[in-house]
Order: sequence, then structure tokens, then C-alpha cells
Amino acid sequence: MSTFDKSDDEWREELTPEQYNICRECGTEPAFSGEYWDCQDIGIYRCICCGAPLFDSETKYESGTGWPSFWQPIDEDAIAYREGDPLGMDRIEVCCAACDAHLGHVFEDGPDPTGLRYCINSTALALDRK
Repeated sequence: MSTFDKSDDEWREELTPEQYNICRECGTEPAFSGEYWDCQDIGIYRCICCGAPLFDSETKYESGTGWPSFWQPIDEDAIAYREGDPLGMDRIEVCCAACDAHLGHVFEDGPDPTGLRYCINSTALALDRK
């Protein structure tokens, strides 16, 4: 079964209430509260919903925002983008391309070499430590 074929009830059974809120309802965890905002461990950050590889710890940096921040995804095809924020904010939503889970947002205020800041909810991630 494709992850796109899962019903809301199936997602609710598989995810914690917080994971469901963030990944399926586009929620946001409070700053400085997530498991990975200050994590320095080496590994691959995967989607909590489907396990797809999203970010490498080598591209993670301290942005001062309280959320895990990366300057690029592990592969450009791993991420889907949505413009038009429902809250009217000037930001682009970032989703898992494999299962459409909401991850966070991308901003154009990151470090070189990309100048991007992928601001991601810890709750949407699982770290596969090396």
C-alpha cells in the first residue's frame, strides 16, 4: 500500500498525537522543545512517517531559531515545496516528497553554499545515527 493511500485513521494509529498534528495537519512544535534542535549526532534524518532519507547531519547547522536547520536536503527529489502559506506569512512549506508529510519551511536566510535554511520540526524526523 502506498503511503498516499493511508486514511487519516491509519495515520492516527501509526503516529503519536504530536506527530500527527505536525506531519498531517501542518502543525509546528514550540521552539527549543524538539529532540533534534541542538543535536550534534552524525547520521541521516529520515521522515518519521515513511522513513525516507531527507537530510544529512553534515548539512545541519545552528540557526539560533530553536528548530533543526539544514542548508540543503539529502537529495532535491526528497523534498516537495508548497507556496502560499495559509497564515499569510511569506514562507514556503517543505514536505516529504514520498508521503507528503509536513516537515517545516524553507527560508532564504541560510549559510553558504545554498543560502537556504530548511527549518524543520524535530517531531517530523527520526535520526538514523551512523
